[in-house]
Amino acid sequence: MNCCSFASFLVHLAAIGVEETTPFEKLGEGGFGSVHKGVLADNTLVAVKKFKGVDKAQMNEEFQKEIGIVSQVNHKNVVKLLGLCLETKVPLLVYELISNGTLFKHIHDKGSQILASWSSRLRIASEIALALNYLHSLADPPIIHGDVKSVNILLDNKYTTKIADFGASVLISPGQTNILASKIQGTLGYLDPEYLMTGILTVQSDVYSFGVVLVELLTGEKPNSISSSGEKLNIIQHFISALETNNLFKILDFQAADEGEMDEIEVVAELAKACLNRMGVNRPTIKQVSDRLAMLTEHTQKSWTQQNNDEMDYLLGETSTSSRKEVDQPILTPSQTVISFQIENYTDSI
Repeated sequence: MNCCSFASFLVHLAAIGVEETTPFEKLGEGGFGSVHKGVLADNTLVAVKKFKGVDKAQMNEEFQKEIGIVSQVNHKNVVKLLGLCLETKVPLLVYELISNGTLFKHIHDKGSQILASWSSRLRIASEIALALNYLHSLADPPIIHGDVKSVNILLDNKYTTKIADFGASVLISPGQTNILASKIQGTLGYLDPEYLMTGILTVQSDVYSFGVVLVELLTGEKPNSISSSGEKLNIIQHFISALETNNLFKILDFQAADEGEMDEIEVVAELAKACLNRMGVNRPTIKQVSDRLAMLTEHTQKSWTQQNNDEMDYLLGETSTSSRKEVDQPILTPSQTVISFQIENYTDSI
């Protein structure tokens, strides 16, 4: 069987349609290639990116660029590169398979329950910002993603967030914050307007795109939606207008559970608005955004833990009272039953 190796990994090429056979399953397609399910020799499922290009030179250039970027990355919220294939007509990159699909799917599929609670949306937003902060400040060399959007944000089997697709990404020197792009890349609706006008890609371009994703998470609307009357709706303008006229909660995609959540939602909405400033210099850095979201997430977790501890104390108090009453009963009739049980402390994580 035709196969190729990377370290100890073997990818069965026929399963992903490299030989022009029927593809195993296409997971997605972007400007630089398509992504298919593949399988390793040990039957582990993987995601295989099959590159495409106008000519072989361009295809190889994009392939080498992406390898140069993703090989520098090691973060729990960034999809992991497992291997590559060079012994084929087109180059292949082998990534871990992220099983629960894209954030885009879960936002816009109204049957999805993953985003039913505000805490889930907040956690996902915080994890995206954490990953972007890693790319901008902690990766060596730093990386501008260049195409931050809900389609490029994946959720694994534990619903942990993973940023994917580095086809439009660029490496920058430490201390450098921008690069003059040879061509505009990215996705309309998420693209930084300053980048569109000047052709200069900056770390703040990712911040703008992240702001659009925040608006998606809050409203459940696509960047370029169609209104009920059939007209095109600029969700960014609609969102900012609602925020400035105190109508934010009329356009949310979910119900806040209590006043505490409403306060957090307003903070995140203001963060989104700041990220969407048309001038990059006036936007917060992704570190500032990440730190603020992390504080909110931590506060939410503490509130959840305190609430459950209060409920546990209440139950334990009732149990103690019940036990004392049982001690006061010296004689039990045959029809009476003593039920004893132990309540253990438990913790959960979002």
